Amino acid sequence: MSLFRTKSIEQSIRDTDDPDTKLRKDLSALDLTVFGVGVIIGAGIFVLTGTVAASNSGPALALSFLIAAVACGLAGLCYAEFASTVPVAGSAYTFSYATLGELVAWTIGWDLVLEFTIGSAALAAGFSGYFQTVLDIVGVTLPTQVSSASEGFVDLPAVVIALLVMGLLIRGTKESSAFNLVVVGIKLLVIAIVIVVGLTLVDVGNWTPFIPDAQPTPDTGDGFRQLPLITSLLGIEPAVFGLGGVIAGSAVVFFAFIGFDVVATTAEEAKNPQRDVPIGILSSLAIVTVLYAAVSLVITGVQSYKDIDPNDAAPLATAFEAAGVTWVRDVVAVGACIGLIVVCMILMLGQSRVAFAMARDGLLPRGLARTHPRYGTPHRITLVTGIVVAALAGFLDLETLSNLVNIGTLFAFVLVSIGVVVLRRKRPDLPRAFRTPAAPVVATLAVLMCVYLMLNLTGETWERFVIWMAIGFVVYFAYGRRHSRLGLEGDDGERDGSGGATDEVSPAPDRPRD
Repeated sequence: MSLFRTKSIEQSIRDTDDPDTKLRKDLSALDLTVFGVGVIIGAGIFVLTGTVAASNSGPALALSFLIAAVACGLAGLCYAEFASTVPVAGSAYTFSYATLGELVAWTIGWDLVLEFTIGSAALAAGFSGYFQTVLDIVGVTLPTQVSSASEGFVDLPAVVIALLVMGLLIRGTKESSAFNLVVVGIKLLVIAIVIVVGLTLVDVGNWTPFIPDAQPTPDTGDGFRQLPLITSLLGIEPAVFGLGGVIAGSAVVFFAFIGFDVVATTAEEAKNPQRDVPIGILSSLAIVTVLYAAVSLVITGVQSYKDIDPNDAAPLATAFEAAGVTWVRDVVAVGACIGLIVVCMILMLGQSRVAFAMARDGLLPRGLARTHPRYGTPHRITLVTGIVVAALAGFLDLETLSNLVNIGTLFAFVLVSIGVVVLRRKRPDLPRAFRTPAAPVVATLAVLMCVYLMLNLTGETWERFVIWMAIGFVVYFAYGRRHSRLGLEGDDGERDGSGGATDEVSPAPDRPRD
């Protein structure tokens, strides 16, 4: 039973006042919305659009984005209720600890490490692609040995940007937010230029047929490892394009939506988390869905999906270059280059907050949860995160990284959606500033959609995911279970039958600035 001991929500909130691990409450609803928009608009729209249009969806790329958005929206409603009820760093990890028990909490925490760390590395790699496009514009070409993880020795631009972002996050969350606000403005301006100019260049003939006929998948010789897992499980003939291709494409472009859950990880640093966190999650998700649909229609209208190179690291810039509008290509390249820095930064922020919460609970070394005496940030875990992200970004390619992020994120969404229903039943007394409408129905649909999207990822991705989770269980039983603060205090969380103490929940008080 100790594997499923729960940490009371009251205790989670009390932990936020520990002077050694206290975070500053600096973020407003606007900050959180900007964080959400800033992290969501990234490599998914600037890089993966070309890959999915050419390999899976064709002009129906917009439908792939909408399917992924619906799954995210359902899960986002569950996240919003949890984050407003439990305004503590750690996101789905903290929520699961209060509802499903320590082993599940560890599982989802380890999974979030995969999502955020690999996601940061993927965005650093995406930045490198556009950065090299910018260098090409000014006549500078980096040697292959230091500009590509797949063709050379190391992707040096990706390593450098990861380390710079790490330094900014150590300096402070509010400073990072101010930088994010400026860069998000730049990204939105670039997206607006893409849409407005792109509409004047659209050839509607490129949208016909909107959903291309299904075609057999080329045999790569790797069997199920390179095919969507669902085709192997159900014996379906593998194919690209068609409706199956659109759905498989949605599992890939799902990467474009990751990050809105980062808003939930910063709940402890929000000035009014019960109000601001739901606003940040839902508004950022709504804004980017509209932008994604518009951009995907533009890119497939300006350039036929048949002419898009699926391996192009800068497909938006290339589409305008092919149309002869080089100034838009240059604007897109520079804007994407700047914008991807912020996405990398916010995903790294999310990882540091999840690992911070796990360390504060003793499941990771407690010393990692120490905050900086001047900046009030978890500098130790941020330093470790930055070094790991830099190493991954320097030596792994974008496609490998993005698929791992997708499966990790979808799995987290599944557990959060289940947890909302469990917490409703276990703790109906908790004040909920935001309540998921028709929670059982919404949660069930979220679980079904996320599982189905997971099954549309390749067998190779599943293999790597299972290996990563197996490593996590080894770490938990070798270290986390024996050092858990909950276990050391001899509290199985079920003394009062409600998952913890009977104290009435009260939000952590606002803390003065250092």
